[in-house]
Amino acid sequence: MGSLHNNKSRIFTPCTRTHQIGALLLVTTTFFLTRLFDQSFSPCHSPPVNQDGISHRNYVHISDGGRSISWPERGYGSHLSLKIYVYDENEIDGLKLLLYGRDGAISADSCVKGQWGTQVKIHRLLLQSRFRTKKIEEADLFFVPAYAKCVRMMGGLNDKEINQTYVKVLSQMPYFRRSGGRDHIFVFPSGAGAHLFKSWATFINRSIILTPEGDRTDKRDTSAFNTWKDIIIPGNVDDGMTKRGLTLVQPLPLSKRKYLANYLGRAQGKVGRLQLIELANQYPDKLESPDLKFKGPEKLGKIEYFQHLRNAKFCLAPRGESSWTLRFYESFFVECIPVILSDEAEFPFQNVIDYTQISIKWPSSRIGRQLLDFLATIPDEHIEQMIAHGRQIRCLWAYAPETEPCSAMQGIMWELQRKVRQFHLSAETFWLHNGSIVNRDLVEFNNWKLPVRLP
Repeated sequence: MGSLHNNKSRIFTPCTRTHQIGALLLVTTTFFLTRLFDQSFSPCHSPPVNQDGISHRNYVHISDGGRSISWPERGYGSHLSLKIYVYDENEIDGLKLLLYGRDGAISADSCVKGQWGTQVKIHRLLLQSRFRTKKIEEADLFFVPAYAKCVRMMGGLNDKEINQTYVKVLSQMPYFRRSGGRDHIFVFPSGAGAHLFKSWATFINRSIILTPEGDRTDKRDTSAFNTWKDIIIPGNVDDGMTKRGLTLVQPLPLSKRKYLANYLGRAQGKVGRLQLIELANQYPDKLESPDLKFKGPEKLGKIEYFQHLRNAKFCLAPRGESSWTLRFYESFFVECIPVILSDEAEFPFQNVIDYTQISIKWPSSRIGRQLLDFLATIPDEHIEQMIAHGRQIRCLWAYAPETEPCSAMQGIMWELQRKVRQFHLSAETFWLHNGSIVNRDLVEFNNWKLPVRLP
């Protein structure tokens, strides 16, 4: 009864049209505010994208005048923050042999020339780098300088001596032992890659290898390149072509180029190269393939070589002794579209460069008239577009100082940053409750004696 009495005593306010409109407005406002906040904080919300399909939020931009190259922030970071220790030639017993040969007669200046000059250039640029540290204990990465390819070619060391010297050098490096070599950097600038060090698979199979070569299975059972730890670097294009300002040879307008395509190289008994030379004999008005002389009075000079290279719309780059070819990189500086005829070739900075915009890759099994017919169908307007894209990224082929905002070293540094580890682990390092690192005999790292035991 009490409840009935209370219900009767309540006063009910009638629901008017004004109340109904207010309620509707409240519901509508709540709906739109909820959607707005969901879009603002949702992890699936897409950041703004520019006309090239590059996200402004997730990419780090490098601008070089009219050129703008973007490194993805995810996995790389928003800025370069590296500390690289460069071993000194007097610090490690045996290192001088890998730099100057057994007699010390080979100079760095003689090794910096030609397609293998990256072994010297990277060393020199790191010595001047703002990312170099002289405190070995604070280093993120460690660079081991060696001009082994040059030393071998100039008779300074033979294969057996190179192998023995590398092993000796590594045994003088406690930090290499600490990580199993995972934070140590080696440059192998030729098609042989790390195979130049015969025992690479035993001693530096976990190290970071900088090389232009991604495949060498033509003469060996396995490739020394590992896409997850190693870094493909550009070949060494002549400084006279990569410098700012007036270069040795200037590109020709498309209308003034005599040939549709060219191949400038020796046969070397390789099937693809022999096919191109035969194709040039059949269609000499479309494909130029001069008989190159690399010795004697008829030797093709540097300027003459680039003058030939610039005289076609397409520069054909077949496989030689290995999958990579310097001609691919050289073609960008005479604005000739490279046509890759090497199926296993790898290229640098694939997280940044879309190679379909700057080159053509054609199956090496289909070298013949069909290739020339296809190239002839590509309109000059499209060729000009590809050339323009190539101008934007070719600065990444130039081994220039850090004062240049775009260079091969900038690209290499970004790739190296991805390799930095907070913790150092190997099968022969151990750690205790107090954070100290010890070896298998429980000797603390700072007390390890040389030579250290290698795998």
